[in-house]
Amino acid sequence: MKASFRQRFQYWFDNLMSRGTPAMIGMLFVLSLGVVVVAGAVISMARFTQEDGVSLSFGEAAWASLMRTLDSGTMGGDTGMGFRAVMLLVTLGGVFIVSALIGVLNNAIEGQMERLRKGRSQVLETNHTLILGWSSQIYTVLNELMTANENQDHARIVVLADKDKVEMEDEIRERVKVKGKTRIICRNGSPIDPNDIEIASPYSAKSIIVLPPENEDPDTDVIKTVLAITNNPGRRAGKYHIVTQIRNQKNLAVLRMVGANDVVQAVLTGDLIARVVAQTSRQSGLSVVYTELMNFGGDEIYFKHEPALEGKTFGDALLAYEDSCVMGLRKANGKILLSPKMDTRIEKDDQIFALSADDDTIRLSSLSQPPIDEALIHSGGNPLKPRPEKCLILGWNRSGTTIVHELDNYVPKGSQVTVVADVYNIEKQIRTHGGKLANQKLIVMEGETTDRDLLDSLNIQDYDHVIVLAYSTLEPQEADAKTLVTLLHLRDMADKDETPFSIVSEMLDLRNRELAEATKVDDFIVSEHLVSLMMAQLSENAELFDVFADIFDPEGAEIYLKPVGDYVVAGQPVNFYTVVEAAKARGETALGYRIASEVNDAGKSYGVHTNPKKSEFVTFSAQDKVIVIAEN
Repeated sequence: MKASFRQRFQYWFDNLMSRGTPAMIGMLFVLSLGVVVVAGAVISMARFTQEDGVSLSFGEAAWASLMRTLDSGTMGGDTGMGFRAVMLLVTLGGVFIVSALIGVLNNAIEGQMERLRKGRSQVLETNHTLILGWSSQIYTVLNELMTANENQDHARIVVLADKDKVEMEDEIRERVKVKGKTRIICRNGSPIDPNDIEIASPYSAKSIIVLPPENEDPDTDVIKTVLAITNNPGRRAGKYHIVTQIRNQKNLAVLRMVGANDVVQAVLTGDLIARVVAQTSRQSGLSVVYTELMNFGGDEIYFKHEPALEGKTFGDALLAYEDSCVMGLRKANGKILLSPKMDTRIEKDDQIFALSADDDTIRLSSLSQPPIDEALIHSGGNPLKPRPEKCLILGWNRSGTTIVHELDNYVPKGSQVTVVADVYNIEKQIRTHGGKLANQKLIVMEGETTDRDLLDSLNIQDYDHVIVLAYSTLEPQEADAKTLVTLLHLRDMADKDETPFSIVSEMLDLRNRELAEATKVDDFIVSEHLVSLMMAQLSENAELFDVFADIFDPEGAEIYLKPVGDYVVAGQPVNFYTVVEAAKARGETALGYRIASEVNDAGKSYGVHTNPKKSEFVTFSAQDKVIVIAEN
């Protein structure tokens, strides 16, 4: 069947309209031009005149028509019936054309605003930090990056997530403190879609942080996102620096294979948090020390090549700086030595790594001889034989099995761990995860951890340590609410009994820590917060990955808080040079100290002082602790 002219015209018109705003504006321009030309031709050829009797040329008539097309009020002074009739038609056509044009432009502007609101426009930044994904961790990461870039003029952070752009910007505005001139740019897109990722210009990013989604199997999305970046056909020639986290250790091998040609650094979250909880339960204040080491608010870890120390020992390097605290060496082959033996020689091309306010504050002291007061140093003495310990775990989550096995590495034989939670098959989970416990007897009880009668029946005063875990099966706020109720019961029980026992609690949301401080718990571990701090640090300095891996490795040297009386005399002013020398004599590296009278003061970092000036004097009490890196 042959199409009619009307059908062909309708088809042509539909195609024209589908081309969008430029086509519609072009059509209105042609229509306006046609009206002006026709009106000008009619007036000039018909010799229509106004009352003065002067006929208009084609050009003058076309100009008069154009003016009346654009402004309907222009024809108010027209005279002559023929002239008025033509101009009336021109004006009516102009009203239609201008109205249509205004509508088209209005729709185009609204469409552009909607497009911008959706966050689908291309990012043209360079040397920016790219964050892919959205979770509760993003606020900590952004706050830390803001602090890290505070002194930079053109720092940019790009966030790409499958979330409304305006919602992201509103939430960031509420929970992220803007510092310096850093700008945050949000875009909407799927982090696992290669085409969407390109919106955020990954090719020009200095580092990429991949946040896992908050679901049951986040590793799958993380691996797919890394794959979409590293194996994109249009990827850049240079290596990507990607920082992410993995829950299941078995997925690390897959991630390494996917990022074999790039720098892909993954934090194994389950083991990290479990290790911190296990260590902190036996050493109050340790989580604060870890936070101080990994946030950008105070001192950070920096590497430096120091030719003046070549040929000297690591022990010599510990006393060579006034404002920096040496932690270890990076050998010329890249191997990290955290607090090596004191007689380890510093060779050519070796680097030290140290806690310092900035990379340019790692300066050798001008002192020829450190002011050490030998009379105030205590000798190591004979260590006491450890006694069996009893630990109570209230609550349960995916880190629980690892925590139990981590505790088994630290406690002496004959110890006991009791788990109480409203969860089935806990004992089976523990056995399946790592086999039989070597040093602890395991007791598992099912029950509601917020039940006061149950807590009273446990005789908590008989335990050395109590760990309260957040239920990962609940929403963060609901899980933290249950934790808070349990902590309040524990604090009430502790106030009624003089038997000392430490309480360590895991919180899911950092904002709930302020509420939890009313319970006077010895330590809080905000698991997601700690992981977020580490990811932010690694995104700024990839070299720190091996240092953090060594710090949290159960083998070798670790961070401890030990009684100050093991090192120096309490009750007398002593400088930190003397403390460092006392720790050095024991084969340990001193990082700072914790003042017992400040443990409840958030403004003083709960008493933790890392990298103090070595020449400043402090008077310790018997309850204070020295923070050291030492062998287990």
